Amino acid sequence: MRAREYKFDVKRKLRVNELGAFRANSVIRFALELSDDARIAVHSAAMVIHRDAWNTGNTTYEAFALEEQPGDGTTALYSLTLDFEKDIDPENGEGLYYYHYAVQLADGSCFVIGGEKPVELDFLSHYVGERQLLLYRPDFTVSRRFKEGTVYHIFVDRFARSGKCPVKQGAVYDPDWENGTPQYAEYQGADVANNVFFGGDLYGVTQKLDYIASLGVRTIYLSPIFDAASNHKYDTGDYLSVDVMFGGDDALEELCREAKKRDIDILLDGVFNHTGADSIYFNKFGHYDSVGAYQSKESKWADWYEFQEFPERYTCWWGVKTLPRVSSEMEDYRQFICGEVVKKWMVLGVGGWRLDVADELSDSFLDDFREAVKEEDPDAVLLGEVWEDASDKISYGRRRRYLTGSQLDSVMNYPLRSGLISYILRGETEELRHATEGLYRRYPKETSDNLLNFLGTHDTERILTLFGGEEAGSKSNAELAALRLTDEERARAKKLVGLAYGILAGLPGVPCVFYGDEVGMEGYRDPFCRRPFPWHAMDSDLLRVYCSVGRARKSLPAFYDGGFRILSLTAFCFIYLRETERGESVLAAACKTGSLTLVFPTPVREYLSGSSDDIFRLRENEFGYFLIPQGMNPDRIKWKAEP
Repeated sequence: MRAREYKFDVKRKLRVNELGAFRANSVIRFALELSDDARIAVHSAAMVIHRDAWNTGNTTYEAFALEEQPGDGTTALYSLTLDFEKDIDPENGEGLYYYHYAVQLADGSCFVIGGEKPVELDFLSHYVGERQLLLYRPDFTVSRRFKEGTVYHIFVDRFARSGKCPVKQGAVYDPDWENGTPQYAEYQGADVANNVFFGGDLYGVTQKLDYIASLGVRTIYLSPIFDAASNHKYDTGDYLSVDVMFGGDDALEELCREAKKRDIDILLDGVFNHTGADSIYFNKFGHYDSVGAYQSKESKWADWYEFQEFPERYTCWWGVKTLPRVSSEMEDYRQFICGEVVKKWMVLGVGGWRLDVADELSDSFLDDFREAVKEEDPDAVLLGEVWEDASDKISYGRRRRYLTGSQLDSVMNYPLRSGLISYILRGETEELRHATEGLYRRYPKETSDNLLNFLGTHDTERILTLFGGEEAGSKSNAELAALRLTDEERARAKKLVGLAYGILAGLPGVPCVFYGDEVGMEGYRDPFCRRPFPWHAMDSDLLRVYCSVGRARKSLPAFYDGGFRILSLTAFCFIYLRETERGESVLAAACKTGSLTLVFPTPVREYLSGSSDDIFRLRENEFGYFLIPQGMNPDRIKWKAEP
């Protein structure tokens, strides 16, 4: 027997079959369709809902009977309209719920159906695999402007140098921008000073704004920029000062001002789970004119940190002694960050924040931080570094509530990166299916539209190297520092990178380009993925792809506003549809292997090439964006994939 679930938003008068997260005051009509062979045998059907019990250890199950509806002679249809505000939990409706359908047969037996597919339902054994239902605050809003273009992720020391900024005490300057190798540890996990700089700064970023804008960029995401000893600056020394080697506060203010002229926002990396040991707050080495927590139990910052044996034994981030962990639950600390720090930089012109290791920040901190950011700018974006599914994430034994409307707008989309890589390299489809329609069902649509979608970051190997190079395996850092792609490997990898970015850019969420990926930068794991930008050796073929795709992403509302539906996902091709409520539709098609022929009922225009026809053929590693005219039924589009 086949079973399907359909959903309709009564208030908005909109089909929402692909969604499983709703505002807590929504009224949703659920329809259960059973194939005709079960019509006579079915006695009744019910939806059984219960709240997530992870944090409380107990929950209450509620059963709602479905009413049988007139069928079409081929199926049996049962429906239920739920007013979440009245029927679920009127006092505390937001949160994570699970549900299944219980179908009782005329002979007294019963079966349970659920699963995580958008429409098709699965038979469950021992109630494993219930459908997830996330209810979020009715007043939950996310950034509008953030989703309207591409994000460009810059590791500041390695992007562009102006020559205006001094080399501070303790820093080592490497002038070899074109050929220099980042400082690396003797072996993976060994200590490294991270005090060698190539001289990139914020003035340099400002000088390259026109180049950045040519990629369709709406937001620049900067690696940490506050005063710190290291080149990566995740060891914050002073939250209220931009590092002098990056140009100081004036350089950030100028960048924000000039970026705004090009309709570009600046997104800061907020590192609030830990500070540097070499900081004004901890001051382990006495470099600051302050009494730090390491120096005295009477320090005004002493309560921010946890000491097992003062002063040498203290809690650190993952045991790294240069990164003492801060208790983000401390009210004094929360008031400082959410008051002074947020206000200073947003008044200066910053348009949003990415929160480093969001899993390790307390709920109270995230609540306060969101309130502070939105008070300064309701349209500012707030992203969290969460590597897994954020809708049901468990961190340190607690179920988190990132997406119920009081904390994050959205998160970094690591599941999509993993799914795309598996698909491009091995033709595996299920991980990509889960990372697209699976997560889009579990997340609020507002969150899905603001997901940070990427192929690489400062924490991952370069996507070109991953697609074309040897596996890092057990190779030493010295070996990886010297390893480069052959011409043949590079040529193939470029095609795969272009295909992957073409797929990614049309999906719900915001495409994010790690500086240099668009011009063919190579590099294995950190720090080799953080080489200086090759301004005199840019790959023009890849750059053209990134620029044309960036323009499409910024110009087509269906890509940043539309719903999402997979039409075909096989080892040969990936075809999906983006449709807005206003009737704007784009079909994105990618041919992974062989060839793909698309046949439309009437001529359509392919956006990237500008050509119009009713038949298009894509070759291996090619993709296209097809503008569907209003009135065309997407179900009439035909395609054929050939090896």
